[in-house]
Amino acid sequence: MMRLHNLRPRPGSRHRVKRLGCGESSGHGKTSGKGHKGQKARSGGSIRLGFEGGQMPLIRRLPKRGFNNAAFHKRYAIINLEDLRDFRAGTVVNEQILRESKLVRGDFTGIKILGDGELKHELTIEADKVSASAREKIEKAGGTITLRGRQGGSGTPQPAGGAPAKMGPEKAVAIKAVRHAKVTKKKTSPKS
Repeated sequence: MMRLHNLRPRPGSRHRVKRLGCGESSGHGKTSGKGHKGQKARSGGSIRLGFEGGQMPLIRRLPKRGFNNAAFHKRYAIINLEDLRDFRAGTVVNEQILRESKLVRGDFTGIKILGDGELKHELTIEADKVSASAREKIEKAGGTITLRGRQGGSGTPQPAGGAPAKMGPEKAVAIKAVRHAKVTKKKTSPKS
């Protein structure tokens, strides 16, 4: 019969503690499983990842090819709608207020609003990017979204939807004419 006094742990679930530094009689040898001393045997001593004892490490021996976008990667501070519930109705939520309320910390390219959670009251939100679900919920609650003014890749201002603004036919013709003039000027320049 199972009683409190005869309860035992499941066989194999508990192990004897490996007692280090107790000499040869501990069953772990003279150096207690630490080898013959050295950097890895010292307390606090460690070797960083990829270190090969001073030898040129593998990561530096391998050739580097191709393009890496890491230097141009943009980090956005992610804010969900549930994070904005504590703001009063009619508040203009911008980066400054988000930093003061500790919702945004550190260095970021801009603010991105995502649609996780619900918004019960209207807010005016200034951000760099807004997801489709967040936009729908904000507008449903009676709020407005203002995308902070940025320039697109071609130098054309971007409207709220994120797509570059359409240029008129006159402007397109003017740009083509300027490009054509540059090409013909290069072709007709005298050779030195």
